[in-house]
Amino acid sequence: MKAFSILVVDDEKDFLEGIIRNLEKKFTQTKILSATSGDEALHLLCRKEIGVMLSDLRMPGISGHDLLVKGLEQNPHLCVIMITGYGTVENAVKALKKGAWDFITKPVEREALYHTVEKAMEHYALARENKRLQTIIKTLSSDLSVHFESKAMKQLQEKITAIAVTGYTVLVTGESGSGKEYIAKNIHKLSRRKNDSCHTLNCPAIPEQLLESELFGHVKGAFTGAEKSRDGFFLSADKGTLILDEIGDISPAIQVKLLKFLQDKEVKPVGSSKSKTTDVRIIALTNQDLEQKILDGSFRQDLYYRLNVLSVNVPPLRERKEDIPLLVRKFILKTCREMDIAPMEIDPVALSCLSRQPWPGNVRELLNYVRRLVVFSNSKIIDPALINLVEGKLDRPSLPHGHTLYKNAKKEVLDIFSKNYLTNLFDHTKGNIAKTSRISGLERASIQKIIKRLNIDISRFRAGR
Repeated sequence: MKAFSILVVDDEKDFLEGIIRNLEKKFTQTKILSATSGDEALHLLCRKEIGVMLSDLRMPGISGHDLLVKGLEQNPHLCVIMITGYGTVENAVKALKKGAWDFITKPVEREALYHTVEKAMEHYALARENKRLQTIIKTLSSDLSVHFESKAMKQLQEKITAIAVTGYTVLVTGESGSGKEYIAKNIHKLSRRKNDSCHTLNCPAIPEQLLESELFGHVKGAFTGAEKSRDGFFLSADKGTLILDEIGDISPAIQVKLLKFLQDKEVKPVGSSKSKTTDVRIIALTNQDLEQKILDGSFRQDLYYRLNVLSVNVPPLRERKEDIPLLVRKFILKTCREMDIAPMEIDPVALSCLSRQPWPGNVRELLNYVRRLVVFSNSKIIDPALINLVEGKLDRPSLPHGHTLYKNAKKEVLDIFSKNYLTNLFDHTKGNIAKTSRISGLERASIQKIIKRLNIDISRFRAGR
């Protein structure tokens, strides 16, 4: 993503130049812009992407308060740090109420300046990434649109696009909940059969004695309760696609009949002596190792080869964590539509927290978790406190060092989060800052500053390389 700049606004040129020199020494990879008036600052805000603005409160013309309001109108995510030489509580509270990120007083202490600007830069980077994901979500044409961030899923998307147009039988493998049916439906959507029907049959959910009838159909009187003839899924899906979920669980008897169908493309309903031809594409799904099942004799080798004309493996969510932020946003919108409520937002810190979880139940577990977040949320913003509530941690964590200022308590909690978030990422990237930057959406300079500020020993992550 394009780097953002820092803007310093003050009508006292000597003070302005001093602040800029300090910021340039500390934030060497960030462009520092300056303005001596509110009008000049608004002009720069229109032309440049500015993530953090430091502004004097008292200036001729457009005051610091007015600049704050107009700046946030142009960029709601802008982090504005007010500078006051008066240090009054009234001025500070007024600025914070109007949306200021924080304030510092003159004379400015260098370490306080660095710390405040650094935290503002981190916040803006997270908010900007959140906004980018929102934009992506809005461009998705439907719930079946395949759009991912991870390299693994982008490669998979290219693969299923090529597979879709062939019309051949496909075997989709992957862990439970990883999104196999989702991928299968996208294969249908991208195929020449997209305007025809697509049926899904969960094989283990149907008793063996009824599964044959569900697949092949039956004639009237074929068995007790068969009061009229009925087409099975193979005939109902003619010209379309039939997705057979958990194919590894079907019985040997059904395996034989399915093999014959794949060979002849003919269906003989239960109780009938006549066969019917049908043109249906089969996409089989399984979370099991079919080759191992062949070895232990529970799955036919010839059926495996018939199903495995083309194959797709869906990676588990823990191997493509870059997709989690986009999936979370998509599931929030999906759940809000299901509940017929206004769309919700998610706090950037909460989103980062979800992104570093292992999710052993994969996409299905994440979807159900997001549904719980939406159900239990009593506001339009899903925040970290709600995650604690949903996980059953009903007691809010106590404030660091007992009763203390909100700002200080928040800083300590965010520092703990930042350290845990980055160390988890460094475990994955082997301490590669460039890769960590791509995954997290943070600028490399911001990551390096967090490492230094929180005293993270990055060498231990690189030792195993």
